[in-house]
Amino acid sequence: MDKLRILIVTLLFGVLGTAVRSAEPWTLRACIDYAREHNIQVQSAEVTNSSAGVNLLQAKAQQTPSLSFSTGQGISHSSSEGASYSGSYSLNAGLTIYQGRQLVNSVKKQEIQTRSTLLDVSVARNDIEIAVTEAYLTILYAHENLKTMQQTVEASRAQMERTAALRDAGSVSVSDYAQIEAQYWSDVYDCTVAENTLEQAKLKLKQLLELNLEDAFEVVFPEVEDSMVMASIPDLAEVYAASQEVMPQVESSRLAIEAAEVNEKIARGQKLPTITLSAAVGTGNFSNGDYVFFNQLGTRLNESATVNISVPIFNHRSARSAIDQAELETRSSELAYEQTLKDLLSEVESLWQDAKSAQSRYEAASGKLRSADLSYRLVQEQFNSGMKNAVDLLTEKNNYLSAQQELIQAKYQSVLSLQLLEFYRGGEISL
Repeated sequence: MDKLRILIVTLLFGVLGTAVRSAEPWTLRACIDYAREHNIQVQSAEVTNSSAGVNLLQAKAQQTPSLSFSTGQGISHSSSEGASYSGSYSLNAGLTIYQGRQLVNSVKKQEIQTRSTLLDVSVARNDIEIAVTEAYLTILYAHENLKTMQQTVEASRAQMERTAALRDAGSVSVSDYAQIEAQYWSDVYDCTVAENTLEQAKLKLKQLLELNLEDAFEVVFPEVEDSMVMASIPDLAEVYAASQEVMPQVESSRLAIEAAEVNEKIARGQKLPTITLSAAVGTGNFSNGDYVFFNQLGTRLNESATVNISVPIFNHRSARSAIDQAELETRSSELAYEQTLKDLLSEVESLWQDAKSAQSRYEAASGKLRSADLSYRLVQEQFNSGMKNAVDLLTEKNNYLSAQQELIQAKYQSVLSLQLLEFYRGGEISL
């Protein structure tokens, strides 16, 4: 009985331990690593790569001999001989000796496509890494914005209570108090919206991770220091040059050109002769014969071997059309490669400009916030002493809140852009 209790307690603690671990907050790196393995788009790319591997094996198998066995059993009837039974048995083999190197080039093309689909898995993983990073920083932004709104609500409540006391003392008008009270409820509404925005941001990230409905999900909220916001922006040309080396879509696009060029060779092979070798061994039996079954198989044994040569002379322009199409596909692949490089440059340039702009806005917003904070506190003191009305106070408060919002937006835009620039140059995203 004691051993049973110990076993139950051990299992219980194991289950609880698993539950505790599953409820631990997720870091950005943990989210990225999990998504790179479990996201459906990534898994679909892996299935496509496995399918390409199967096609490669099939292409290689086309170069090996074929072997098949066939048999036929029949019955016939005549008035003179009655019913008779017959059987035939044959073993057939075939081998393509030459086909304009189409089989060799088909294997080469499939090897290239298999490498390309493997790179597509990396592309899918990179895409989900970028998406997770954007979603995670959106959460951090929404969280900081919510904290600001919560502080604003507390400040508004305190201001409303002070204004109520001033109203009761006759220092401010009922109209001024009504405006302050209305602002308080407006701040409460904005805070509720901010809470919902944060939950929506968490939900989006949870969906990217393909987590289930019952899975608990919270994230770590790291402290984002000014040093992270104002970190040195890498050289644009250096980032672009590095991205061409490390981004898998570039190599995948280049391999598409290589595959198209091999496909041209396959198409040209249709104009060349095809040489095949076939061989067969056959025998049979007949029920009305003079010999028993196995004796008939031996006496009726026959062998054959044939070399077939097929020379295309006129095939309704199918070979010429295949070559023309293959050449057009090569040109299309070359244009796609150029577009891939242009898209990559556009992405890197946009990130670089976003980082530069965000840092400039962050510096400006920091100064603006200091000034707005000082002005707001001064007007608040003047309002409490009856020197300013509610309109003046609320105007300064809105200026202060606007400066806070601008600072937060610039802060996380800078961090996001810097992290992605590091990613494009081959570094690791991490907060």
